[in-house]
Amino acid sequence: MILGTAGHIDHGKTALVKALTGVDTDRLPEEKRRGITIDLGFAPLKLATGTVLGVVDVPGHEAFVRTMLAGASGIDLALIVIAADEGPMPQTREHLAILELLDVPQAVVALTKADLVDEDWMALVTEEVRALLAPTRFATAEIIPTSVVSELGLDRLRNALGEIAENGKPRTDNELFRLPIDRAFTVKGTGTVVTGTVWSGSLAVDDTVRIMPAGASARARGLQSHGASLKRIVPGMRAAIALAGVDPHAVSRGATLVTHTAWEPTLVLRADLSLLDEAPALRPRTKVRFHLATSDVGARVVAAGTPVSPGTSRPVKIVLDEPVTARAGDRFVLRSASPLATIGGGVITDSNAPRRARPMPELGMSATARFALFLEEAGSRGVPDASLAVRVGPAAVAAAVAAAVTAAVTAGVTADVTAAVNPVRIGDNWYASSVLKALRSKLLELVRAHHAQRPLDPGASRQEMRSRLGVDQLLFDRIVDIMVASKELEATGAELRVAGRAPELSDKQSKVSDELVAAITAAGHEPPSVTELQERFGPQTLSLLRHLEREKRVVQVEESRYYAPEAVLDLLTRLEAGMSGQGEVAPTDLRELLGFSRKYLIPFLEYCDRQGYTLRQGKGRIWKGGRNR
Repeated sequence: MILGTAGHIDHGKTALVKALTGVDTDRLPEEKRRGITIDLGFAPLKLATGTVLGVVDVPGHEAFVRTMLAGASGIDLALIVIAADEGPMPQTREHLAILELLDVPQAVVALTKADLVDEDWMALVTEEVRALLAPTRFATAEIIPTSVVSELGLDRLRNALGEIAENGKPRTDNELFRLPIDRAFTVKGTGTVVTGTVWSGSLAVDDTVRIMPAGASARARGLQSHGASLKRIVPGMRAAIALAGVDPHAVSRGATLVTHTAWEPTLVLRADLSLLDEAPALRPRTKVRFHLATSDVGARVVAAGTPVSPGTSRPVKIVLDEPVTARAGDRFVLRSASPLATIGGGVITDSNAPRRARPMPELGMSATARFALFLEEAGSRGVPDASLAVRVGPAAVAAAVAAAVTAAVTAGVTADVTAAVNPVRIGDNWYASSVLKALRSKLLELVRAHHAQRPLDPGASRQEMRSRLGVDQLLFDRIVDIMVASKELEATGAELRVAGRAPELSDKQSKVSDELVAAITAAGHEPPSVTELQERFGPQTLSLLRHLEREKRVVQVEESRYYAPEAVLDLLTRLEAGMSGQGEVAPTDLRELLGFSRKYLIPFLEYCDRQGYTLRQGKGRIWKGGRNR
């Protein structure tokens, strides 16, 4: 577990931590000179039960609240430090508000410097502290007078912390690994080292990590916790990680170490936001500071309709100035840009919202409801299954996906996908069944439109239809399979057509077709080109020729020339008679044999090569036989 201090400047947080752990967490020369904590300090607290708490000591000065936030994020237990001779002060109240906004579950209050006050004063301060805690989740927190000089209350404080630690809910390591970085430095002979609290999952030596939001990769060459080398680190540990393969300048506080590919940097979040009573109203153009884990970035808050009023809670969209690494369910804090003050915070409901997304329609939406919304918004792009473990949230993912699978359409092509809500998994993506229904309707319209525009075509090109539908190949193939199974479409090779549909010629088209066949047949071995035929029979000539070829009334020998089947058969008979048993025959001999000019000879010979009648060799051709005749 992680224990974090909180409290006003000079109320004795660091001295108390040293008395409890034996470690002076003020490590910087400037901290020693000024006698105040400037940056985060860390120490192990060994309890009588054998449990070791990782202690994060934070600065209490108002100028370093951003640093306090970096240390307070992810703690399991707060040690609220209040000097008995002064009582609650401004940063006491701000730190307390931050602990509540971050959903820190439990706290113990240490009244320090108890040796400086008498019993009556201590009773008054205790009463004042109890009144301060009354409206908070820490209303029943134990309040313990302490003194690092006389060691008053230190054992009692250790015991109180130990009881909470023993009864606390342990974090599970059966999760995605994440560690927000709060320090990064270089150690001679080791290289780049980063430290932080393991929020979730576990990491082993030699595992590959990603440094988010930049996305650079590195290898965990060594792991430590409070100076002890480990092979694996788990949730709730303070950890130092030696990274191989990364420049020390490429990583700093605010970055996050992850391992799974589901983590993505984001600039747009959706969240349930609560403003403090004394906060200003938030308008879309109001600049704020957004604090998540160790990240601190500029942001704007967008709510539907009116601005977010003080003391209210609203679903909002948060647009960030810089990318962060977030997960649904994460707690964040907002501070005003000027003057600097904590004004509110909340919980993330969508860690990677579309740029044009609107805030959630209501507060506290369930994971299943949010999942359904994501599917509708994604449309034909779908929602990757791997993204749910981050975008829906850790505690909710299993329930959301289980509900989806229970109601989902089966993978078989006979499945009913007309239900309006049920999610459907195709490949690695989830889709709303309503989206699939709409895509089916649109595809049917596209195929019908193709039939209307090109009535003589046997069907519409699958690839053209997929392109016009604007979906990936896997989704398109599944839609086609379902529509074929439901007898909406028929699929023949690379073409689609409405079920039961066949090209039909009008009386006029039938007449023109007969005239085309007659003209081509009359021309014998040297038929007119398509262009010449179009000049005579009009713009529909090419469509009619393709239809006639499918009916085997003409043969396409080259792209722009069709022959009568009788003419082709006669020419092949001549070739067989003249080439059989002759070995390689030169083109000049073949021209004499067929009585062709070069204009017709070469295209016809290439047709014979394609059909397998002849084989080109050297400078001539040999007869292979009538394989395709």
